[in-house]
Amino acid sequence: AAIGLLYAPALVYGEHTHISIMEYWRWWVVHLWVEGFFEVFATTAVGFIFYNLGMVSKRAATTAALLAAMLFMIGGIPGTFHHLYFAGTTTPILAIGAMFSALEVVPLVLLGYDAFENWTIQHKSEWMKPMRWPLTFFIAVSFWNMLGAGVFGFLINPPISLYYLQGLNTTPNHGHAALFGVYGFLALGFVLMVLRYIRPTMQMNSKLMFSAFWLLNLGLALMLFTSLLPIGIIQAHAAINEGLWWARSAEFTEQTPIIHTLRWVRTIGDVVFILGAVAFGAQIVKGLLHKEPADATTPTAQS
Repeated sequence: AAIGLLYAPALVYGEHTHISIMEYWRWWVVHLWVEGFFEVFATTAVGFIFYNLGMVSKRAATTAALLAAMLFMIGGIPGTFHHLYFAGTTTPILAIGAMFSALEVVPLVLLGYDAFENWTIQHKSEWMKPMRWPLTFFIAVSFWNMLGAGVFGFLINPPISLYYLQGLNTTPNHGHAALFGVYGFLALGFVLMVLRYIRPTMQMNSKLMFSAFWLLNLGLALMLFTSLLPIGIIQAHAAINEGLWWARSAEFTEQTPIIHTLRWVRTIGDVVFILGAVAFGAQIVKGLLHKEPADATTPTAQS
C-alpha cells in the first residue's frame, strides 16, 4: 500500500510541466519507495529471519530495523535532494541529500555482517544445514547492498559527481547492482525459504544451488565490471573534458569503438547470469516435484 501511495506524486506532472518540477516529483517517487521504504522492508524482513534462526540477537535485529526506519522517516525526503542537480538545487542541499541517501544502506550492511560472523561459527551445526542456501542468498543481499547501493550509489550522489555523471552509465551500474543485488537476491532467498517450508524433507541439490548462487553473482559482477562501469568511466572522462552533452550524445555512445565493443562484452555476463537463473529454476522445479512422506511435518512443527 505504501509503495502504491508513493507512486502517486507521478500524477502531479504532465508532458508540459517545467523540468524542474517534473524532476522533483519524479525523483520523489524513485527515492522514497526504492531507497527509502524498501530499504526498511528489506532490513526488517532479513533481521526477522536472522533472529528467528539464531544468527543475530534480538537487540541487533531490532536496532537495525529501527535505525533503518529512522533514516527513512528523517532522511527520506532530504535524501531526494541529491537527484535534483538540474532542477536548480544549491550545492549544500545536494550534499545533505547525498549524505542521507548514503546512510540508508548502513543498517542492512551491519545486519548482514553480524549474521555472517555468526554463520561462520555455527554453519557446521546440523540444524543449519537445511537452511544453508537461503541464508547464503540473504548474506549476498547485504554484500550487494554495500557495493551496489552504497559504493556505486555514493559514486554518483555527491554534487561534484552529479555535475559530471548525471544520466551516464554509472547510473545503471548502480541500478543493476542495487536492484538485483538487493531485491533480487532477497526475493530468491524468500523463494528458497518457502520451498524449505512446504518441502521440509527435501534435500536441495548442492551442485544446482552452488551453480545458481555463484553464476548469478558472477554474471552480475561481469555485467558491472566488464561493461556498465567501464562505459560509465569513459563517458565521465568525455563529460569532464568535453561536456555532459557530448558524453550523453548518440554520436559518442554509438560511434566510439571501445564502447561498441564493451556492449558486446556484456553478453558474456548476461549468459553467465542466465545459466545461474536456469540452475535456480531447475532446483525450484525439482523441489516442487518432490514427494513428501505421509508423516512429514513442517520445519516449524519439528522445531
